[in-house]
Amino acid sequence: MNRASAGLENIIAKALHRAPVGESALLAWPVACGSSVADRTRALSFSDGVLRVEVADAGWRRELAHLAPRYLAMINKYSAASVKRIEFVVKG
Repeated sequence: MNRASAGLENIIAKALHRAPVGESALLAWPVACGSSVADRTRALSFSDGVLRVEVADAGWRRELAHLAPRYLAMINKYSAASVKRIEFVVKG
């Protein structure tokens, strides 16, 4: 099973590295955060090393801010562009 997941991870990483630089971090967001969080958030933009992610409310923003270092590591593992910071913004 580990070989299969490692193979899938390699496929995803290669695909995201081939994506346009401005889109790579946006596309990496759901991979980095997982489907549960991805279903409740939306990567809005990527500029100057900052990935902006829309969240439903301030509670989500606080919770995800604590997980940001983990998400940054995962995004930078997959993205062709270097993400320096994730900014969580409340919807609306």
